[in-house]
Amino acid sequence: MTLDHKTTANSEGEVCKTIEVVLVDRRDLSPPSPAVLTSPVVGDDLTFIPPLNFAMVDNGIFRSGFPDSANFSFLQTLGLRSIICLCPEPYPEPNTDFLKANGIKLFQFGIEGYKEPFVNIPEDTIREALKVVLDMRNHPVLIHCKRGKHRTGCVVGCFRKLQRWCLSSIFDEYQRFAAAKARVSDQRFMELFDVSTLKHSPMSFSCSKR
Repeated sequence: MTLDHKTTANSEGEVCKTIEVVLVDRRDLSPPSPAVLTSPVVGDDLTFIPPLNFAMVDNGIFRSGFPDSANFSFLQTLGLRSIICLCPEPYPEPNTDFLKANGIKLFQFGIEGYKEPFVNIPEDTIREALKVVLDMRNHPVLIHCKRGKHRTGCVVGCFRKLQRWCLSSIFDEYQRFAAAKARVSDQRFMELFDVSTLKHSPMSFSCSKR
């Protein structure tokens, strides 16, 4: 998986990036070509199904909706060390068993999934999640919430601010995933989020290079 980054700079020296993001929705997947994959048999792990809204954020950083058992074979191909869950509910037992079996560490930062257009997004919680993302010892890492849109979008958007993306590029990426359910409150949160306390965190990510 690769990301095609195009970089420009605005008058304030911020780096504006546009990316090509491929959104994966299990509901839209077409059956695999018989020439590529044969029908799986019992015990055959040739069928790899990504979680809802799965995408690569950067080298060693991925995002998605909540994985279920149908996605486990795919997740194994990523060689994950960590998963960041942004949902407050107890992690499902099948998922917990999968993490234990594959030596994956779970970081859970419970953020309520509000539907109202104006909500109080917990800045301290987003900041703690970002510290996990920025720690290379946790890579490869998957960030997920329920649908991979709003809570995940806020964490990724704040991560982009650390990479000096301009707001228009940050909002464009957010809207690609949130689509018709994009929230003004999320975008306002990303705009006002202060990254100054995180600027000394280790960073060596591909799209932070100019």
